[in-house]
Amino acid sequence: MANGQRIAVIGATGAVGQTTLKILEQRKFPIRELRAYASARSAGTTVTFAGESIKVEKLDANSFKGIDIVLFSAGSEQSREFAPIAVKAGAVVVDKSNAWRMDPDVPLVVPEINPAAARNHKGIVACPNCTTIVTVMPLKPLHDLGRLKRVVATSFQAVSGAGVNGIAELREQTMAWSKGEPIKSKFFAHQIAFNLIPAGDFVEGGYTGEEIKLVKEIRKILDQPELPISATTVRVPVFTAHSISVNAETERKIAAADARKAFADFPGIRLFDDPAQNRYPMPIVVEGQDDCFVGRVREDLSCPNALNFWVVGDQLRKGAALNGVQIAELLIGAR
Repeated sequence: MANGQRIAVIGATGAVGQTTLKILEQRKFPIRELRAYASARSAGTTVTFAGESIKVEKLDANSFKGIDIVLFSAGSEQSREFAPIAVKAGAVVVDKSNAWRMDPDVPLVVPEINPAAARNHKGIVACPNCTTIVTVMPLKPLHDLGRLKRVVATSFQAVSGAGVNGIAELREQTMAWSKGEPIKSKFFAHQIAFNLIPAGDFVEGGYTGEEIKLVKEIRKILDQPELPISATTVRVPVFTAHSISVNAETERKIAAADARKAFADFPGIRLFDDPAQNRYPMPIVVEGQDDCFVGRVREDLSCPNALNFWVVGDQLRKGAALNGVQIAELLIGAR
């Protein structure tokens, strides 16, 4: 496409990178040239885009010449090292790692919520954590309707959120269990098959890094730096799609019916809430979908101005790759 963008996808062979390539193609992003980069281990392999095989190159300081937008999906260490180099070369960076999210000079963007922030970038735009994105999507319409006062969120996170090693571990342990063989844990601290792990990298006050990210990132996205948020994150034996149980208290009472309408009207949310017909969001329903599905909407019996609801989102799509591509679309005014 003669008038398209020159795009570089960093971490192109990983789960998020592969999904990014699919979404760029599905959404017909205007691309003039596409370059794929990964670690030295993956250099020389190929990825597929629009029916063509693209050779994967090793990322280095010279990789960004002539590039317009760089989509980083390679982890915080590489983003910290190479994002400034890409900006200096004239590119705009959309970063999906934790490297730049809380930098005050870097906008943290969910396009349905704070699109204007993306246009005020200084070369780097950050994507939130996947759990944050799925959680904050339904919080925004509630905040607009009744102003959030307090949020309690408990996440049930799929193993693919931990990368290819998490996927492999669940698959291998499940196969071992089915054969009656010993179950070995190499990647997670404990067995993940048929188990829940309410832990992670503990950082401060007994919280995990994932829980602290959820708190800080939601506050930044909603521009509510003092919003009280309590978070618990749990790794569960599900391959794809994160689920979050949310209790949201608002300054003004919101009836469950009004909340359902607000969810249904909000872009990127699909109301899926008919318990009498056994219709409620589940990972097997949401996997591969772009929208975040919201259901089990009900008023809190213990607090007059609070609601309970359940939200599920595919963390490889809206939780990562799709959000990054949507930001790129904002940057070029494509949508």
